[in-house]
Amino acid sequence: MTIRFELPSELNASAPPEARGLARDEVRLLVADTQGVEHTTFTDLDRFLKAGDLLVVNTSATLPAAVDTTTPGIVAHFSTELDERTWVVELRTPDGPYLKAHQGDRFGLPAGAELVLTERHGRLWHAEFAVEGRVTAFLARVGRPISYGYVPRRWPIENYQTVFGRDPGSAEMPSAGRPFTAELVTKLVSRGVLFAPILLHTGVSSLESHEPPQDEWFRVPATTARLADWVRGEGGRVIAVGTTVVRALESAAPGGSEGWTGLVLGPDRPATVVDGLVTGLHAPNASHLLLLEAVAGASVVEKAYREALEHRYLWHEFGDVSLLLNQ
Repeated sequence: MTIRFELPSELNASAPPEARGLARDEVRLLVADTQGVEHTTFTDLDRFLKAGDLLVVNTSATLPAAVDTTTPGIVAHFSTELDERTWVVELRTPDGPYLKAHQGDRFGLPAGAELVLTERHGRLWHAEFAVEGRVTAFLARVGRPISYGYVPRRWPIENYQTVFGRDPGSAEMPSAGRPFTAELVTKLVSRGVLFAPILLHTGVSSLESHEPPQDEWFRVPATTARLADWVRGEGGRVIAVGTTVVRALESAAPGGSEGWTGLVLGPDRPATVVDGLVTGLHAPNASHLLLLEAVAGASVVEKAYREALEHRYLWHEFGDVSLLLNQ
């Protein structure tokens, strides 16, 4: 069963750590495994890894995916590209999702563009766009990063990118990779820790409360799949940097693959490829909590979240980080 807890509002990270006087890799790190919990900072990540361990990272970069419509108070969040002119979108108001839309409704966008709602999927819509050029280029001109009420100020897109981001396509930052810096990666590599990439473009995270994640497009290169197999065969650990990486690795064929995944990990589908993960702290009732349990076990996750609350860790994309291991 997913851990139950209440999150005090003051534990929502309301700004990037840099605005709090910290470097990216100076956020707090909670390390939890079957033996216990340790509290440190992310700069000490190397203490908990060993030569031959493999960190798998997501190379997706974040899009400025929030665009004001010409309807006052309604913002379109571009979640997932289906084809050149069709995207999954969520309509938002300052109070939350806008749920009064109907099939066929049209919403004006900046620069004369328009979206037309074609098919409802819960609170999300498939929408067609009338816009010159590619939608991603349009977003780069007029969009801003998606943010929610716990981040009251708008921050530039650079604050929502990770050191690994090379391939634009995520509606929201693959935030587990944010604390990594070039210097920390260099230190880890010099100590024998291996890195390998996958690609998974994240959709909007607003669906987390009791709702399973939407289908997402991923690519696991054959080299990454083979390296993960080799590492485990040699006694090393495969550690995913983020829930996106877990989902991609667990969805891929043994030799690597690409496509759409609807995989939902949980008690009925435990992880079989990864041995642990680096991840932020997820909201109460988030479906991602089941994924954490599928990787590290329910007792490890429960212990980690109890300690995170007690020690006043910060939640969400600008918050603190955990390393959860199933050993």
